[in-house]
Amino acid sequence: MTPIPVFDGHNDVLLRLLTDYAAAPTKAFIEGTKDGHLDLPRARAGGLVGGFFAIFPPNPKKTDFTAPGAIGGNPPLPEQLTLEQGRQSTLAMVRILLDLTRGPDSPVALCRNRAELDAAIAAGKLATIMHIEGAEAIDANLDMLEVLYAAGLRSIGPVWSRSNIFGHGVPFHFPASPDIGPGLTAVGKDLVRACNRLGMVIDLSHLNEAGFWDVAKLSTAPLVATHSNAHAICASARNLTDKQLAAIAESNGMVGLNFATGFLRPDGAMRGDTAIDIMVRHLDYLIEKLGEGRVGFGSDFDGANIPSAIGSVAGLPVLIDALKAHGYNDALIRRLACGNWLDLLERTIG
Repeated sequence: MTPIPVFDGHNDVLLRLLTDYAAAPTKAFIEGTKDGHLDLPRARAGGLVGGFFAIFPPNPKKTDFTAPGAIGGNPPLPEQLTLEQGRQSTLAMVRILLDLTRGPDSPVALCRNRAELDAAIAAGKLATIMHIEGAEAIDANLDMLEVLYAAGLRSIGPVWSRSNIFGHGVPFHFPASPDIGPGLTAVGKDLVRACNRLGMVIDLSHLNEAGFWDVAKLSTAPLVATHSNAHAICASARNLTDKQLAAIAESNGMVGLNFATGFLRPDGAMRGDTAIDIMVRHLDYLIEKLGEGRVGFGSDFDGANIPSAIGSVAGLPVLIDALKAHGYNDALIRRLACGNWLDLLERTIG
């Protein structure tokens, strides 16, 4: 049986390819890897037809925020990156994505609008949106934003959880409110305006609450959190309050369900034995607050500890089956799995 098509709001495979398969990242992704969550063979097995491929400039000193117990409490965030540090890794991952999508025979396509997404999916290609998670590669004058846009960038999270020149991220605190620290800087507000002018998604998933409301006041685009969950169920600072969800709904925006167990479980624990039922509970809640047309998946594959029952992108049908068993009809499942993201992108990037 052919899996239901899934378009996913967030993955970190480009960083894994950069750090673990630097000698031949394209070959590793297309032929498959023995580790991690995402590669082309497993994407096809799980029904993944596309998604946001994140470019995350890593911290110089590795901190494992996915280890069991890592999120509970108040782990300190890394120091800010320099512009050079941000650019070096960002451009390396841009290069990997461009190499993956180069040429008419490539099984992966870089897409800049809805028409290109539809064409790639119809052709059986993996349809990718270039996304930046943490804009440390971009200068205060925003010159690099224009360069990256020309290269295909269509979605940007101004910050990862650490601070930068654009604003302040939300730390991985549990239990905690997302209302931690100041919001966007003046340069961050310039970035929002520039993204609106260019027609780009502004991802709110790692912004603190003050930054969220700064974007909400400034932006003319739908409010989007590509990989976040409901704070009412899991009181992680990374999750969204009811007031934030109401603002996203009012803007005709979108939230992608994060598969990270520490953002799913009411106890905030990073545990692989997390039941799929809690994912369904979050989806129920998000649909109640946002409506059926504004919710999707934002897995965080290759960037999070996810339920062992899913395991990797090949396990997406496990979640689909759970939604069927829960009583979701086929039309709703298809919207959650794929259609809602495509519609959001059409509303935002054209």
